[in-house]
Amino acid sequence: MTCWYEGPLAAFDTETTGVDVEEDRIVSAALVVQDVAGARPRVTRWLIDPGVPVPPAATEVHGLTDDFLHRNGRWPAPALDEMARALAGQCASGRPLVVMDAPFDLTVLDRELRRHRASSLAECLQNVPLCVLDPLVLDNHLDRYRKGGRTLADLCAHYEIELDGVRDATGGELAAQAALDVVRAVGRRFSARMERLSATELHTLQAVWHAAQTRGQQTWFSRGGEESTDPAWPLRPELPAEAA
Repeated sequence: MTCWYEGPLAAFDTETTGVDVEEDRIVSAALVVQDVAGARPRVTRWLIDPGVPVPPAATEVHGLTDDFLHRNGRWPAPALDEMARALAGQCASGRPLVVMDAPFDLTVLDRELRRHRASSLAECLQNVPLCVLDPLVLDNHLDRYRKGGRTLADLCAHYEIELDGVRDATGGELAAQAALDVVRAVGRRFSARMERLSATELHTLQAVWHAAQTRGQQTWFSRGGEESTDPAWPLRPELPAEAA
């Protein structure tokens, strides 16, 4: 029987105008689908003109300028609808969805759908349950005492993921492919623990693991400032109107 980490997976990644899921906008996204480990992936890309200025700090990260997006990007509403439908299709097929730091990418997509489509990610899924694999949560739990960073680049280095073979790829596509490869590598490295679990069981466990991880982070932050963390995973609940 094929273990989940060797079978079909899809990975989703966004590039945005910033890191505030409530206010910032998606400027590009990619969905990478791979039917089996090592197979050639199928890639869907979206480029969006967000309708707001792209801060220089964000352009430094993903290289997308206002001028480029005005000339090449699509209107947000139809592109976001396609994005949500594509994710819903993967979920409906039973293919686990790999999302690095899922509460960011999935929440910013949800807020964009609310902003431009008067909808939500849950409504677009049409009662199809999410099954998410988050390499950040998995690595933090399975190798919690390892020193060093936990960015996607750090995880690629640690799990010896090479991306040099990906040609003509956008930043979002590279990140999605990297996250997918990291999840497969995590599964293989911790196969004694991973092969006993289904992807659906892992989804449930990751919600618990993420909550525990954020409690630990909150304890750390409380020592030196007001920064806070959110225990919700893989999607943050909508803020009350008075807090938005």
